[in-house]
Amino acid sequence: MRHGSTSSAPRPGAGGGSKERPPPSAPRPSSSIILLSPTNQLLLLHRVRTSSSFASAHVFPGGNLSAFHEGPIPGPDSPARHRDGEAYRLGAIRETFEESGILLARRRRRRATPSTTTTSGEGGDQLLLDLPEPVREAGRRAVHAGSVRFVDWLAGAGGVADVGGLVPFTRWVTPANMAPRRFTTQMYLYMLPTECPEEEECSAEVVGAPVAPGGAVVIPKPTHDGGVEHTAAAFDSVEGWLARARAGEIILFPPQMYLLTLLARFLTGPPGGAAAQDEGLRRRHYEGQRDALRAFLAREPGGEHPTGRIGWADKVMSPRLMFMRRADGRSVLGVDGPGPELKGSGRGGDWERVVLVRFGPEGPREVEVRSREEVLEEEREAERREVEEDKRAQGRVVGKL
Repeated sequence: MRHGSTSSAPRPGAGGGSKERPPPSAPRPSSSIILLSPTNQLLLLHRVRTSSSFASAHVFPGGNLSAFHEGPIPGPDSPARHRDGEAYRLGAIRETFEESGILLARRRRRRATPSTTTTSGEGGDQLLLDLPEPVREAGRRAVHAGSVRFVDWLAGAGGVADVGGLVPFTRWVTPANMAPRRFTTQMYLYMLPTECPEEEECSAEVVGAPVAPGGAVVIPKPTHDGGVEHTAAAFDSVEGWLARARAGEIILFPPQMYLLTLLARFLTGPPGGAAAQDEGLRRRHYEGQRDALRAFLAREPGGEHPTGRIGWADKVMSPRLMFMRRADGRSVLGVDGPGPELKGSGRGGDWERVVLVRFGPEGPREVEVRSREEVLEEEREAERREVEEDKRAQGRVVGKL
């Protein structure tokens, strides 16, 4: 509910005129989760057509932070406003629960105290909290309606939000010309377990029987929020989502396309050959993908530009229009800058990549993530061809005289 993920970029032709523009509105804090299933599929929600942000698009679960649920939220002038923190983590888990019905929480072995109700691992074990569907859905409705604080309901159900399981993976700040609706959105990655711990049984009420120790984890089927903001919630492979976007079957805004493109390098789908028939080999296949992804996120991206020394957890991206491509008229968006609120802070995004997109009445189309240098070289080559063609055209005119 109240989804607050950042809009994608300045639209070509936005603004203009000689009037002095008002100062941009302060970005509202929000957070989202890139949720991976036990087989490394990814959850996306289909937004309703009437949504005030990302209308009709497929998005990650998430939304605006709530002081009622998450407690104190850093103010507009606080540096913590644009940093990972407890409120952002709780908001991401709460919104994922409200929007999909999937509860990223751990079971507690002993009675929780108010000081530990939101701390992963304190007084708990490593199992996801499993609740009967009626209990889970009743809690989902109550939290959504604001009838009970999320952490209080969760503590009463014997659980604690798994804030420690969230891996920060970039922050996106809505461009200044997108006022009045701007957001500073913390993105997280969460990997649902691929198997139950050997010493435990994992209840799987969706199949009506517990899963044996070491067996596969079964999670509740994601469901939409009743059509309030989403009409569908589903897992699919990263490449499956990207292929549907390239075919024009779904809408992915630049932030989603950017992150999915990075993930596609590691989450390459199910195993083939003998591994496809062996449960242990399949599990190791998916764990191997995750290990490679974790290693990627833990190291600095590299490169000559200073943004190459900013880790993925700390990158801040505020898309800006660089130019329109001669070849096809698509916008080229840079994602290296952090936005006006963080100018001069040393924060930044990704210099090495750009996002190509064609904006239209139905939203962004033909979205593509490319190497900056490749796109710039293509533009220089297109310019050279254009100059040569102009010279030939002038020569033909002179010849006719």
